[in-house]
Amino acid sequence: MNILVTGSAGFIGFHLIQKLLQNLKKSKIIGLDNLNDYYDVELKEFRTKQLKKNKRFKFIKLDIKEKNKLLRVCKKNNIKIIIHLAAQAGVRYSILNPKTYLDNNILGTFNVLDVAKEIKIKHLLIASSSSVYGNTKKFPLKETYNTDTPLSFYAASKKSCEVLAHAYSNIHMLPITMMRFFTVYGPYGRPDMALFKFTKSIIKEKKVDLFNHGKHLRDFTHIEDVCSIIYELIKKIPKNKIPYQIYNLGGGKPEKLLYFLSLIEKYTGKKAKINKMKMQEGDVYKTASCTKKIKNAINYRHKVSIDKGVQSFVNWFKNYHKK
Repeated sequence: MNILVTGSAGFIGFHLIQKLLQNLKKSKIIGLDNLNDYYDVELKEFRTKQLKKNKRFKFIKLDIKEKNKLLRVCKKNNIKIIIHLAAQAGVRYSILNPKTYLDNNILGTFNVLDVAKEIKIKHLLIASSSSVYGNTKKFPLKETYNTDTPLSFYAASKKSCEVLAHAYSNIHMLPITMMRFFTVYGPYGRPDMALFKFTKSIIKEKKVDLFNHGKHLRDFTHIEDVCSIIYELIKKIPKNKIPYQIYNLGGGKPEKLLYFLSLIEKYTGKKAKINKMKMQEGDVYKTASCTKKIKNAINYRHKVSIDKGVQSFVNWFKNYHKK
């Protein structure tokens, strides 16, 4: 059973492929990435180099906006499962650059859907985001809640992908699982995310930008838990009348951003210099996932506490930046 992972050089893609190679000994994993420069290309290349050490992994530099090339790769490699993680990330970046989200997230996902239909895929899993819930005040956030009022263009692009996927699932009987990620963090993380930025600023003794004066609450979810859940979901192929499912992939336990920051201080051994800022446009105050549906589906319990998760990241960060 050959599996295609788009966004293979990304944070989640890298860790997920490691998990798949470790657990699926008879499968080949094909990784696609365009290695764009939204953030440090060197980090993406470093992740890819690590994956290439396994002979069952094959990397192809390809942009999902090139549909015909994507189709050829899938046919040539006899792909049965697609895990679509490739996307333009970042809420704040989408305010200034909305078109790149239209091109990469909406058009890119349409191409993946169309190719999946063409090759009669067994299961297509697609990354979505907790940001689709907008400024919902009712917690924990359930998959059944209305998500028609996104606050950023990034969130709107992810919601659009969910809607397109549902239509394709209905018309073409495509088995599709949407995964709404909640603040995924861990080693090899993205440089544009809070954990990376905070750790870097504290170590270099620069000011940490705290939006909303640090009063946010986030459902931090460790990458190890996320990959374990995705691995289990691969086997959970939707079989309802419209073979389409949505799951929250979150820890279900929101933490104060200031507590998150205090853990980074603890493991770096340095005190943060704070630059308090107002609420960022398009941002939400709180995220907290309802985990009932995913727990019922795969019987998974989270294993990595936020304390251990932050410690593992800080240790990785120190080692990676020694090279």
